[in-house]
Amino acid sequence: MAADILQIDDETFDGVVLTSGLPVLVDFWADWCAPCKTIASFVAEIGREYEGRIKVAGVNVERGVRITSRYGIRGIPVLLLFKAGEVKETLVGLIPKERIIEALSRWL
Repeated sequence: MAADILQIDDETFDGVVLTSGLPVLVDFWADWCAPCKTIASFVAEIGREYEGRIKVAGVNVERGVRITSRYGIRGIPVLLLFKAGEVKETLVGLIPKERIIEALSRWL
């Protein structure tokens, strides 16, 4: 997981994501998931490029079991884009950075 991504868990998720005044891109990942590492680098880059306009966060599915279950995450990597506490976009699998930016741009 990229160091630029704020790591959150079951206890911190609501405070970081659901109450944010900015859109939040949340990356659901695991250490053993190779595609997750690629997506994490994209998410970190996007976080730097859109600094001040979005937040980026990561949930390790093995440590965020309740959050993973709450949002029906059954496979990874999965990106959820939240705005005003609601999921606005769901992106599943290893997708290009450009597609992530395209989904994000609809909500900025």
